[in-house]
Amino acid sequence: MTRRILLTGLLAATIAVPVSAQEGRNEQFYYPGDFNWRFLERYQAAGRLFNAFDHGHAVLYERLHATRDSARAAQALDREYRYLTTDLLVRPPRFAIAEEAIAPRYARFAWRAKAVFDWAHVLHRQIYDAYADERLTEAARDSLIERLTDYYLSNRRLALLPLPKSMALMDRQPYSLAFKERYPAFNGLIWGYHWLQVGLYDALLAGRTAEERRANVDWAVERFRAMLADPPRSMPQVMPMTAAIAPEFTRRHPRAAAIFDNLHMLHDIISDILVSDRVPLDGRRAAIDAALDEFQSAAANVMTDADWHGMAGMMGGLDAMGGSAVRSAAEPATHQHH
Repeated sequence: MTRRILLTGLLAATIAVPVSAQEGRNEQFYYPGDFNWRFLERYQAAGRLFNAFDHGHAVLYERLHATRDSARAAQALDREYRYLTTDLLVRPPRFAIAEEAIAPRYARFAWRAKAVFDWAHVLHRQIYDAYADERLTEAARDSLIERLTDYYLSNRRLALLPLPKSMALMDRQPYSLAFKERYPAFNGLIWGYHWLQVGLYDALLAGRTAEERRANVDWAVERFRAMLADPPRSMPQVMPMTAAIAPEFTRRHPRAAAIFDNLHMLHDIISDILVSDRVPLDGRRAAIDAALDEFQSAAANVMTDADWHGMAGMMGGLDAMGGSAVRSAAEPATHQHH
């Protein structure tokens, strides 16, 4: 899809819904349809992992925000990492828990960031549901995903830009890479989350039958679990990008793919802001709000299509991002209990 079409979609979303500049706490719910919740019903192992991922993001921000002493923060994060990797990810919860319950202080401190992430996660999950609805034809599914993206963008207060932003926003700020340098294993775990979240799209698209799709999802989940074997060496070494991990999904739905890359960059940026000694405690919220403003503006730092698709090579290639999420014909399918 050309840049003109992408910009047209952004302009349409911008015109469609008036917004107030005032920060509010009203929430917009799922786009309606009987495709909703299909993914969790059909792919329970992966669906429940996403509940654990949401918990992991929330508890990370809570500990980084609430524990100002670096030594105590390191101890707290070490405990959380062990709990996540040896307990919660092994036996992920059946139901999602509201982030305010896991991270009450962070949610009060950075409500806008929390709401922006929640809204993007709704888009993630509804697209999984579209792929899991076996009643839909390929054309109907693609059309539904584009409608879901339009619906996401209609909430201008919370939607991220559907155009790829420059990686310099994550890598070349005064606070950049602070979290990765201080907590490499936890950082690798977060990148593993993001690898699976976008990789499952191509895993689903690669299946020609319902049975193949199930086998592909199971294989990708097991590939994610293998990333935890020898941290951080066994984990992604750079941020997984959707155009590299899910190229077919990106071809079909470039707006959604760009949104997810921007979402994942923002996750890293906020971790860096909360860790970096270069951001004063009383400047953290302003820095987070400035990052959110940047990712909701098309005024600057937008990559070209060519740069976006070529970024994976510049960052070390697909293997550095965790490898392909689509099993080859030579690799056996895994068999999980559902």
